[in-house]
Amino acid sequence: MQKRQSLERIIFLYMPWGLALLCSSSPATSYLIAWLGSFFIFFITFTGILVPLPDDRPLAEQLMRPILLVHIIFAGYMCCTSIFYFLDALGYDNFHKMPFVILDQHKIELIAQCQRYYCLAHAAFVTGIVSTMRYPIKQKVRVEVENITQLLFKAALITYPASILFLKLPGLSQFANQFNSLSFIACTLALAFAIPEKKAINTTICSLLYAFNFYTSLVSGFKEPIIISVMVLGIFLYPTYKKAVIITFIPALLLLFVLLPTYAAVFRQNAWSGDVDSNDARELAIDAALNQDSETLNNTNWTFLVYRLSEIDMFTSYLESTPDKIPYYNLDLVKQSFIVLVPRVFWPSKPSTEALVMERVYNAGVINRGSNVSAKPAYIVDGYLSGGVLGIFISLFLYGAAAQFISQKAEQLFGGYLLGTALMFSGLFQIFWRGLSFEFILNNVFWSYVSMLLIARYLRKKDILQAIEDTTD
Repeated sequence: MQKRQSLERIIFLYMPWGLALLCSSSPATSYLIAWLGSFFIFFITFTGILVPLPDDRPLAEQLMRPILLVHIIFAGYMCCTSIFYFLDALGYDNFHKMPFVILDQHKIELIAQCQRYYCLAHAAFVTGIVSTMRYPIKQKVRVEVENITQLLFKAALITYPASILFLKLPGLSQFANQFNSLSFIACTLALAFAIPEKKAINTTICSLLYAFNFYTSLVSGFKEPIIISVMVLGIFLYPTYKKAVIITFIPALLLLFVLLPTYAAVFRQNAWSGDVDSNDARELAIDAALNQDSETLNNTNWTFLVYRLSEIDMFTSYLESTPDKIPYYNLDLVKQSFIVLVPRVFWPSKPSTEALVMERVYNAGVINRGSNVSAKPAYIVDGYLSGGVLGIFISLFLYGAAAQFISQKAEQLFGGYLLGTALMFSGLFQIFWRGLSFEFILNNVFWSYVSMLLIARYLRKKDILQAIEDTTD
């Protein structure tokens, strides 16, 4: 009976997609049903209507688990950000309906079709998570340290030089990216633990590491790392300082969304052209973001919301080319993904992952071959290119199931949520937060999993993690 009830509730996830499909003759209505459908999926998931949320920890102390943070970031970005592109297609500019605009009905139909795919992908992704979710997790090891704050502090100090070391070793740069992300999570988590315990040395050093990571994000030219830097610190501080985090971090994130489009555009224009160095470009970008007039701010932000916040514009291009002009790739993209697993140190002539991915971008006519732009397809796009509706369902189901399985494995390997999901899973598997093309996803997840196993083995060897004796008969 319990399994039957669970299956019936899983069907709820696909009701918005089915309803949107029935209304496909009215593209605007179909789009809105599919778009609102993702909010319906969020609602039945977070309220426990779909399946009960894990009750082994307070909600505030398990925010980094896939059913919560990965779900919000990945599905929220994929499914909910296209509304501005849709409004633009309907003739809106800065939320004002423009007069005498001739609507492109074919474009609106493509947008509605993309949104239906997003809604299906969201449902499949959540199905993958809840079908794999098993809490509480039977622990096989325990953390044998008296002071967890000091352990996190040491992790922050060790992982950063490790990332630099891997960066200097030929063919192992992918491990540098892993440990760089792990270093950021470790120092942020260590800072969140040191502040309430009033450890001056730990707080100072971790603050410096955090500030350095934030500065690196500022001069990267990308908006995501900056937002994530602020968001993660807020999440880690939330269990201890709930009201303070709500009052400060939520407005800070909203302010970043307002200012970052101008900042990123000005920074790239100056730094990436080679005219000025990154420090000068940063100063120019900050000045432009803080001192722009309201009209420029509105125009910049609207352009960002329409074309940069969502990837639906590129998705429509793939719909027009596949399968009418270019047949489905079937398992070709999966095969390419296994090719890139071999580290370049063992295969110096290995094909460039970027080149492999960009080939299908050029074939679809998303950008020209001579263009100096990277436009890697999103994960859902690769699912569609592999097999249409079925490809989206299978790939997104596996995505959710993999994220949930790895998070649970991390908690089992590292003695619980704190070191398992909050540190290791969030540090090594941040690619689940956003998603990328098949080749990048499989390569990153596979080698991050290997790194996780090696780190767990090292901690057991150092007796930081010790096996729990099984007393059951």
